[in-house]
Amino acid sequence: MIPADVAKPYDVAVIGAGVFGAWTALHLARAGRRVLIADQHGPGNSRSSSGGETRVIRMSYGADQIYTCSAIRSLDLWRQFFPSFFRKTGVLMVSNAGSAYLANSREILSEARYPFEWIPHGALRDRFPQIRFDRNAAAVFEPVSGVLLARRAVQAVVDAAIQAGAFYETRRIGEPDSRLAATFVFACGPWLPRYFPAVIGARIRPTRQEVFFFGTPGADPRWLAMPVWIAFEEGVYTLPAIEGRGFKVAIDSHGLLFDPETGDRRISRAGAAQARAILKRRFPALAEAPLIESRVCQYENTPNGDFLIDRHPDLKNVWLVGGGSGHGFKHGPFVGEYVARQILAGGPAEPRFSLASKSVKRQRTVY
Repeated sequence: MIPADVAKPYDVAVIGAGVFGAWTALHLARAGRRVLIADQHGPGNSRSSSGGETRVIRMSYGADQIYTCSAIRSLDLWRQFFPSFFRKTGVLMVSNAGSAYLANSREILSEARYPFEWIPHGALRDRFPQIRFDRNAAAVFEPVSGVLLARRAVQAVVDAAIQAGAFYETRRIGEPDSRLAATFVFACGPWLPRYFPAVIGARIRPTRQEVFFFGTPGADPRWLAMPVWIAFEEGVYTLPAIEGRGFKVAIDSHGLLFDPETGDRRISRAGAAQARAILKRRFPALAEAPLIESRVCQYENTPNGDFLIDRHPDLKNVWLVGGGSGHGFKHGPFVGEYVARQILAGGPAEPRFSLASKSVKRQRTVY
């Protein structure tokens, strides 16, 4: 609750304790600002886009240098402040050998001096015999990238913000009331269109996403040493069995419209069949593996996948921060740093994050 000795409004109220809101609050609190964090269900809750156990952190973004640089900065901050929530599994980005995405990723990673390997098809089969590759496949392998423990990491960031002087409340704040704070940051994920339907509308569209966890053979070194595997053309990625939770298969193509409060979180037969087909095609040794866990979460992407980080057009003390899920979790430290800098010092804003750059036409360009 708000402490009794608070005689003036907070400097900043951050609405939403997901990864974007938590890191924003942490940076602001460390800068000496009086910060309130409010979330209606709690940090890392199961309805949020920052819930769940694991998220990928990788640097390959094709020609999108802005996200490669953001991810590199974010990994530095994750490892600096919360190293226990990072697992260095390596990340394998697979496509055909002539893929422009892979070629651009190699160029940007080289410019950033981030460690990676180019693995042609023959070497792929030798390095990763548990995966079945197409004949023309090649990959960019990031050996020092990996997996973040999502739910626990978000809770740890909120705890760190509180230790830095922020206050936390589990409650819903519906309006930016100046009696509470001078500045508001609405970083409430799939709820953001509900708060600002006229301004955001279809610029952020929550979608239903299914995730499956399959049992792997016990103590088999092939599966204990698995990297993250990503194949965007196929609309799928997989994570190794982290902390015994099973081999994660996630469908990356955008699902149906979804309500984070009332949406049905039971998996579908079609989704389960699709996951099985992926195992049969790419991981044949797991084709009959038992399904040991499943969950329905949501994305809340913008139409092209760029983040939304901008002032409300009519309320200059209100910031809108969202459009991140699907690929945004890893970027939490950078986003929080960027938002805090904009609030504290102003300066040039990234045009790709602006509200004006967001259309309602869905054409995904960020992967």
